[in-house]
Amino acid sequence: MKKFIFLLSMMSFGAAEAQNETKKEREDIKMSALPYYNYGKGLGVTSADSLFQLNIRFRMQNRVTYYDYEDQESNYEAQIRRLRLRFDGYVGNPKFQYALQLSFSPGDVGKIQEGKNLNIIRDAVVSYVPNKHWSFLFGQTKLPGNRQRVNSSGSLQLTDRSINNAQFNIDRDFGFQVNYYQQNKDQFSYNIKTAASSGNGRNWSGKDTNVALTGKLELLPFGTFKKGGEYFEGDIQFEEKPKVMLSGVLHKNFDANAARGQQGDELYETRNLQSVFIDAIGKYKGWAAMVAYMNRTTNNPITSGLNEEGITATSYVFAGEGLDYQLSYTFPVSHYEIIGRFSTQNVDDAIYRLNVPNQKQYSFGVTKYIWEHAFKVQAEVTYDDLKYFNGNQKNNWYVRFQIEIGI
Repeated sequence: MKKFIFLLSMMSFGAAEAQNETKKEREDIKMSALPYYNYGKGLGVTSADSLFQLNIRFRMQNRVTYYDYEDQESNYEAQIRRLRLRFDGYVGNPKFQYALQLSFSPGDVGKIQEGKNLNIIRDAVVSYVPNKHWSFLFGQTKLPGNRQRVNSSGSLQLTDRSINNAQFNIDRDFGFQVNYYQQNKDQFSYNIKTAASSGNGRNWSGKDTNVALTGKLELLPFGTFKKGGEYFEGDIQFEEKPKVMLSGVLHKNFDANAARGQQGDELYETRNLQSVFIDAIGKYKGWAAMVAYMNRTTNNPITSGLNEEGITATSYVFAGEGLDYQLSYTFPVSHYEIIGRFSTQNVDDAIYRLNVPNQKQYSFGVTKYIWEHAFKVQAEVTYDDLKYFNGNQKNNWYVRFQIEIGI
């Protein structure tokens, strides 16, 4: 009888064990079918077989600005300055990556113009990253240009980039890019970045003959910054050791069609443009400094032709040069930051005679970092001093409040 009870108990235990194993198998199957979620940088989803990964991010900038410009009635502007949606990840293998960024706010998309493409697409690029040293890109994305333009608009200390960036940057373009990285945390590092692109800028469609070539060298004499700090402004990571990046860019746009190469009004005649960017940034214990030089040159910036009414008219390449100086300090406990920037801009003599002004710009701002650059509140006052060839002078200023939030 005891043997029977023992056998019965063993059968029951075995059945229970089998049932538990079956239940565990079911749970394993269920768990393996679930995607992986990560709320670090955006919302990440990885397929069960790890052959596909999607990371979703959004960000928006809401701002209100009060303007007091000479020869204009004082006014204010309240707007959604930027509203972006970004998707990135890989397909099949982490070495094959993609990035897609769309813009939806009026300031991002721009005015709808007859015969012009809609500017919803910011980035649409695929890349092959065989190892930590190399990356190969194809599609539309930012060119390896000046530091402030390469930094995301969501990673700025002030509410907008400088007057020099606005006029001289090379923005985004469609083409091929090849990058080489040699990065070390506390040792000399460098990056080499190159691009061959259409020269026509974002969302261009149509046949053309022009082409643009870009080359960039980045030097980090004391090693890389914390958390990629070379790509965002301000020392919000409080570098314990001094960190510096020096970079130089040479860009040539052959047979350019627009006043600023990839951007601007259409020219009546094509021009060969050359741009040079030299900048340096440094960070240490909450202090951050940046200096940047930008220029654009061409043989003859003035072009002439017939406008839509059949009347002879002129258009011009925005040629000239500018310097930016920027200094800031972030308080370690409160994460408030104070920022000052001074910019000078001198245009080419030929377009200065067309009454395009030389400028000086003074900006002062205060930023409160709630969640680093992803969630911050910013206030800024900016003063512009414009001088014209005919002797006129204008003094304009604005005050702005802005909130940035994103994941």
